[in-house]
Amino acid sequence: MAQRRMFSKKVTDTDTFLDMPLSTQALYFHLNMHADDDGFIDNTKTIQRMIGSSDDDRKLLVAKQFLLPFENGVVVIKDWRVHNYIRKDTYNQTMYPNELEQLNINDSGQYERQDLLPYTERPRDVDETLTQVRLGKDRLGKDSKDILSGSDEPDHVPYKEIVDYLNEKTGSKYRSSGSKTKSLIKARANEGFSLDDFKTVIEKKAKEWAGTDMEKYLRPETLFSTKFEGYLNQKQSANPRQSGYGKQKHQGIVPKFLQGKV
Repeated sequence: MAQRRMFSKKVTDTDTFLDMPLSTQALYFHLNMHADDDGFIDNTKTIQRMIGSSDDDRKLLVAKQFLLPFENGVVVIKDWRVHNYIRKDTYNQTMYPNELEQLNINDSGQYERQDLLPYTERPRDVDETLTQVRLGKDRLGKDSKDILSGSDEPDHVPYKEIVDYLNEKTGSKYRSSGSKTKSLIKARANEGFSLDDFKTVIEKKAKEWAGTDMEKYLRPETLFSTKFEGYLNQKQSANPRQSGYGKQKHQGIVPKFLQGKV
């Protein structure tokens, strides 16, 4: 892990930051110093005790969205990539890849939780140029840089072919360049799933959900989520329109599988 950290005045000189108590500002600086190379911290309370900070300071950083929390207690610095750029030869990937998968990077270089973004929002493409701060000097991000993995090498994931197949099967018009879609596809590709696996999932769910109340879930956020492997190994079921679902619907009965979140 790199031993040097930088801070951007675009963050620390804002009224929102400077209006916070000095103890809260101090906690923010110390959390940045102890974060891993992707901006994650798993010992926030230890750092609080070390500097004499309080839970209220941490809660204020979360409320002001300087920190993004996860259910397992880990937090990530929202503006981590605005502050720092870690060179490839010193970069160590975070111990929290699942949490990293849940993040997008917006036009300002800030982390955003995917599950908190509205579906209508279209964040920046992963490969767009981003001005970042390198440890020791300024540098412009490269077009070929894979920001989510920290690699300078372009990946070869067939984003366009996958999304084109989804659009063909569902009559949709999703973009293969959207950062949320790309991050989901890349996450599944990193788990070893192939192009054929993506096509299989798309085809299975399109046949199952087309023409039903579930049709609205024929989208990248659902199909390429962490449930992907379950969808892939699911036995092909008949379309609900052909399996009595239509009768249940007309009788006002909602099947159990529609009562939960997909």
